[in-house]
Amino acid sequence: MKQLMSKVVLYLSSLLLAAVHGTHYRIYGFQPQRRYIFPPMVHGSAVLPVSRPSVLASPPYIASPRHKPEPRTIPVQPPTDTACKSRPMDLVFIIDSSRSVRPQEFEKVKVFLSNMIDTIDMGEKATRVAVVNYASTVKIEFFLKTYFAKAAMKIAISKISPLSTGTMTGLAIQTALEEAFTEASGARHPSLNIPKVAFIVTDGRPQDKVQDISVRARAAGIEMYAVGVDRADMQSLKLMASEPLDDHVFYVETYGVIEKLTSKFKETLCGIDFCAPGRHDCEHTCVATDASYYCKCHDGYKLNPDKKTCSRKEEVRKIVEKEDPCKCEALVEFQRKVNTYINSLTTKHIL
Repeated sequence: MKQLMSKVVLYLSSLLLAAVHGTHYRIYGFQPQRRYIFPPMVHGSAVLPVSRPSVLASPPYIASPRHKPEPRTIPVQPPTDTACKSRPMDLVFIIDSSRSVRPQEFEKVKVFLSNMIDTIDMGEKATRVAVVNYASTVKIEFFLKTYFAKAAMKIAISKISPLSTGTMTGLAIQTALEEAFTEASGARHPSLNIPKVAFIVTDGRPQDKVQDISVRARAAGIEMYAVGVDRADMQSLKLMASEPLDDHVFYVETYGVIEKLTSKFKETLCGIDFCAPGRHDCEHTCVATDASYYCKCHDGYKLNPDKKTCSRKEEVRKIVEKEDPCKCEALVEFQRKVNTYINSLTTKHIL
């Protein structure tokens, strides 16, 4: 009976403890176990895991959001102008558009012309450009005085159509000489010493004479460049071009690679910049000339004997000693007194 009563008392005690647990727990001398369950913190698009301890003695820790840096704008440098700043010239392109030049090949010629325009410093007081289109007939697409803006000229070049007949190269050179290189067409007066340059681009053998008219053109002061493509006759190119031939005659296998000549012609038309980085040894300032360069120094410096390096000038101060006008008189007075004293001593000694 006693055992049964003990079990009943133990059972009722358990129920009582369960009812008061979490409210008046301090009277029983122990701390309750509290569990905190947190959802994962979301920052931007990243999910940050949170540790989940089974027992925490304090409220949950709330992490402060990470600092997001302000977006930084990176300045974009505008493209630099690749046109050379050489002396102005009157430049005429003479392009072959005969039947042997396929339409897609002629399009590459126009791309070549546009690229050449990009390398030139164009303008009314800079380089002027004209285009002569030829086959068995000749057509001046535009004169030296027509366009002074690159954008408008490139649009005009894109609209040039091939003439698609024979190859009258001599007639094209004559037309350029007598019509394109005239003051009425925009060429500058000879007294201004503006160079006249002609570029001939052809892929065939001329059907007329080119030697005599080329001699006339060169005698008129026109510098002639001849560019042969594919089936071009090399002997005819040499008859048209100026001397030295190595610098004025060019050949490419196909129109597909004619654009590679752009950089070569840019160097030819612009000339070599002797003061470009890596071309000179001047310590301070490089001054370019037509054939070379020379070095200059900044203010306060002088050029050393090597003509390249500079050193600071030594300040020479001229010290001018002024004679004291009273100095000589004082000296004379001192000498007089000394002589008087000596004379007095001598007199006393004698007496």
